[in-house]
Amino acid sequence: MLFEGKEKVDASRSLGRRAFIVGAATAVSAAAFWGLRRSTVAAARPLLPSEGPSEVTIVEFSATGEKTGTATVPRLIKSDAQWQKQLSPDAYRVTRFADTERAFSGALWNLEERGLFRCVCCDLALFSSDAKFDSGTGWPSFWQPIAPENVLQRVDGSLMEVRTAVECRLCGGHLGHVFNDGPAPTGMRYCMNSVSLRFVRLG
Repeated sequence: MLFEGKEKVDASRSLGRRAFIVGAATAVSAAAFWGLRRSTVAAARPLLPSEGPSEVTIVEFSATGEKTGTATVPRLIKSDAQWQKQLSPDAYRVTRFADTERAFSGALWNLEERGLFRCVCCDLALFSSDAKFDSGTGWPSFWQPIAPENVLQRVDGSLMEVRTAVECRLCGGHLGHVFNDGPAPTGMRYCMNSVSLRFVRLG
């Protein structure tokens, strides 16, 4: 009976140690996750005027969609009041605060016309209809930007998962996110918000 009691005590202690180890590991994992989320959530929002470079290098395109050259220009910086005055409420919320429009609610997700998609904030050319495809997600999707220099990718941990946010290089406006489940030839899906873009038809 003495040995049986000792075995029960040892088993109880073993279970207690195991529970402590599991609990500690869970706590460490949770702390690491929330630490990562805190460190990345700030990167999901557009840059403040006091942040980032003063100049950026972009590729310029004509009204007919032709590449006209590369230029290094001052980064476009406006006050919050100026952005709010310039943009629609939805565009302001999405581009300046990294929000997301509802799926299938935008004007461009199923657009099939030929043209350029420019930044609604600064008019920088961002995507071409040549790279647009139907992703079935309800947001306009592209397998590549019109020029990699014109977009910026940032780590975004704002929804309890790590994603890659896409911004306009010139003004820092939030455009959407990019995923690696797109079609050939790049295998990428640039999933953008309609309100972040201005469509310009080409003849």
